[in-house]
Amino acid sequence: MGRNSVAAVSAGLLCFCCSAAGAFPCNMKAYQAQDGLTAAPEADNLVITWTGAAPGSQMRAVFVLRRGTPLIRELAARGDNGAWTPILRDAAPDFRVVSGLRRITDQQLEPLKKLGVSITQAVIDRYKWEAFWDAPLRVGGIQKYPGPPKDGVGGQPGLPRAVAEIRHSLAAYAVQDCVLKTDGSRLEVSFPGVTLAPFSGRLQYTFYKGTNLIRQEVIAKTDLPSVAYKYDAGLSHIAAPGVSAIWRDPSGAVVTNSFGGGSNADPVSVQTQTRLLALQTGQGAVAFFPPPHNFFWAREISTNLGYNWYRKDSDGFVAAGVRQADAEAGPGQSGRGTQDFRDNFALYSAPPGSWQRMAVYLLVQPGNGLGAIESARAYTRGDHYKALPGYQVMLAHVHAYFVRRLKEAGGNFDDKPADFDAARAAGVNVFAPIDGGAAGRGTPPPPDEYLSDLDLLYDLAKRHSDRDFTIMPNLEITEGEVPDLVTAMGGHWDFQMPHPVYYAQGRAPGQPLVEQQPNRGKVYRLGSAEDVIEMMHREGIIVFMPHPRSKGSTGYPDAIRDTARFKDESFRGIGYRWGMGLDRSEMRLCDHRCLTTLDDMNNWVADLATPPKYIQAISELYQQGPGDEIYANTPVNYLHLDRLPEPGSWQSIVDTLRKGDYFVSSGEVLIPRYAITRKGTMATITADVEWTFPLEFAEIVWGDGKTASRRIIPATDLPAFGSKHFELPFDLKGKAWVRFAVWDSAGNGALVQPVKVRDLK
Repeated sequence: MGRNSVAAVSAGLLCFCCSAAGAFPCNMKAYQAQDGLTAAPEADNLVITWTGAAPGSQMRAVFVLRRGTPLIRELAARGDNGAWTPILRDAAPDFRVVSGLRRITDQQLEPLKKLGVSITQAVIDRYKWEAFWDAPLRVGGIQKYPGPPKDGVGGQPGLPRAVAEIRHSLAAYAVQDCVLKTDGSRLEVSFPGVTLAPFSGRLQYTFYKGTNLIRQEVIAKTDLPSVAYKYDAGLSHIAAPGVSAIWRDPSGAVVTNSFGGGSNADPVSVQTQTRLLALQTGQGAVAFFPPPHNFFWAREISTNLGYNWYRKDSDGFVAAGVRQADAEAGPGQSGRGTQDFRDNFALYSAPPGSWQRMAVYLLVQPGNGLGAIESARAYTRGDHYKALPGYQVMLAHVHAYFVRRLKEAGGNFDDKPADFDAARAAGVNVFAPIDGGAAGRGTPPPPDEYLSDLDLLYDLAKRHSDRDFTIMPNLEITEGEVPDLVTAMGGHWDFQMPHPVYYAQGRAPGQPLVEQQPNRGKVYRLGSAEDVIEMMHREGIIVFMPHPRSKGSTGYPDAIRDTARFKDESFRGIGYRWGMGLDRSEMRLCDHRCLTTLDDMNNWVADLATPPKYIQAISELYQQGPGDEIYANTPVNYLHLDRLPEPGSWQSIVDTLRKGDYFVSSGEVLIPRYAITRKGTMATITADVEWTFPLEFAEIVWGDGKTASRRIIPATDLPAFGSKHFELPFDLKGKAWVRFAVWDSAGNGALVQPVKVRDLK
């Protein structure tokens, strides 16, 4: 095999790589050679060469077309222009899809019906993609929120689910050509002609200059009307001699498999730490890992279901990659007692015509497999939210059920729940459960017991807080709380308390809103939305709607946009968590549902003398412990706060949230410094940004009171593990509000809160 030659290719030409199967034309119109990132044909190969992560190192990928299938003939590395060291040879892309039918759920339909919405096919087609309590692969079983709607609408598949709905597919290739595209400091190689039922599209590899990273993905779409799916991805047909699999289990212990046993009929799932498994060859290793966050649809537990796989196909060949499980862990399997979450396993949503991206990352590195794993771990900072000077990391909206759990365990409130240490290990230092006095019970207890449970909760929070870790109990108003209060308030509401507040459901005629009790002081009796708002004002409580336009907030906040309670300064905004109807065509985490809602809300209040509406990262997870995937499933809030308050007082946290002095992050992208300065009708946005995965773009988003617009600042020329000081001029004319966000190539990101233009100094 010859050496790479930059001069062999010129932009705008078609080059032909010949193989045993015939001509292999590559469209090179969008390709431009650059130092450290080149593509060239050599005999029957297409050779990609790029600079690696180590100083002076180079990486090489060699492709060949065999019977319509693009194969990786070789992945190799070299340092200081020495000899190439082959790390992996003759590997084939391996993609599998399991698909079912997406259904709207009664959880979504119930609030719509209470709003008087006629359940038409158009309504179903709009809201079904945001389903949460859906499990398209679960045949039989008791459905918590079954469909179709009770009044019956054509086109909504009924229950129970049928085996015939579920389709298993292995990618088939009929590739005849390729397309090369240079995009900043990366190179994309696409191979059209992939079928992965019910999808069709292309196989694509992306190479990032200055890294050992390769993104392998199928980018495909379907025209079917109700597709929900999951995928597995990796490499197969890898020559087995001398190859072993290596990983760390969730405890961190090193595990290896040298493929000395029998062959596997199916992939072997592996519970790994930080979703990483490596194949170690005699000359190096390849680590396999998924995108860290948009690989996960919303669940209520983050039990490690085994996100990597390997397979011994024969004594001569092995395979490995990333996977999603077929089902949620059942009772007794998740470490969550008798709770059954198997009906909440919604998969990805694939609206017709949307280009779904099914990606796996490969990190190629000389040396051993553990070295490759450690290099790959750096992209998620070891699944740890980085500490920033002057900031506190907040994990909000956690369904912890501490009081109920500790009561069931014998009532020892000095027995610290494992959730706290699991969160601290991930870098969290503000932990905010939202269970209130109901303690996770479907029906709240009588008022006296409810208040006693609040005593226990506030005491537990104070007892297990620390100088660098505070527990901040909050309340989510849900169907299990005050009857009909969800309807009266308009969706689910998260109340965030600046100090312990005592309240109980129910208010008899003539009973005062507030009464005094020994040891507790003020106790509120809540019987209406007006009672709740009054308590909020008196106690300085703020509120966020945790999952807008989904779950029990389907139809909200739209339905209350003109109400006084929505316009109230205490209603600070909405929750932000991806996964409820996760659509892998989105460029941003929770783009369609969360970010669109944020921008809509700020247009609704653009002309009001109130602050803008904000967005708050939330968890939605239930009981957590060591080894659970907290980081992968949960964004956080970086509160601009020098120090934590004393245990039992959360005023400074609420004040920071109230004024929007925080940014939301998935963990990989950070915005430690940000400001907007105004001079007349012009402004300058300044931001210091740091990131791990290669960056994709920064953006300025604004609204004029009617529509939202954005300006994209491409960042594909910036390296991985970088930082940059942005100074962006911005014309304020015709703008009512503005916000800033940054997103990387894996879909991860960070965003600051909107600011009204009239408030700029």
